[in-house]
Amino acid sequence: MQGRDIGLPAFNGETNQAGAAAIGARLRRLSERIDRDAGRLYAEAGIDFEQRWFGVINLLALLGPRTVGELASFLGVSHASVSQVRAALERAELTIWNEHPGDRRQRRLQLSAKGENLVARLTPLWKALITAALEINEEADDALAALERLETVLSRVSLYSRVKLIMDGNTADIAAVRP
Repeated sequence: MQGRDIGLPAFNGETNQAGAAAIGARLRRLSERIDRDAGRLYAEAGIDFEQRWFGVINLLALLGPRTVGELASFLGVSHASVSQVRAALERAELTIWNEHPGDRRQRRLQLSAKGENLVARLTPLWKALITAALEINEEADDALAALERLETVLSRVSLYSRVKLIMDGNTADIAAVRP
């Protein structure tokens, strides 16, 4: 079936013609693929672990007890996102809440004994995942550097702001913020 021409670049899932227009979908697809493979590895190791927990668990293992706000700041994600992970980790009995020693109004999340044991079991797998990720990054000609550049560009002017400026005919405003 032939589609109608509406002035957009062609995209069939295998070509790069749509480029940036499909960047969100492509990043999601890559993320899902990586998470799926990591999930398979956890399952094969007999470990009940969700990849989305990694950032919080890893930080708690490395840095000790932290508030949800501190974890969100370290990870560069929203407070709500960390709160959702925190709730899942509590249900799995991998973390516990404690009062902040310097401020009784704040609570700090820390690994439970079960969480500490899980980190010990996961450490060899995480080391292998890191090694594989470094190999993939090298083979992909430093994909992480490209992602960092993308983050920097979007920090300067978000996709939302760019589209609004383009729709208003103000593309010169976008060019003005380029380095």
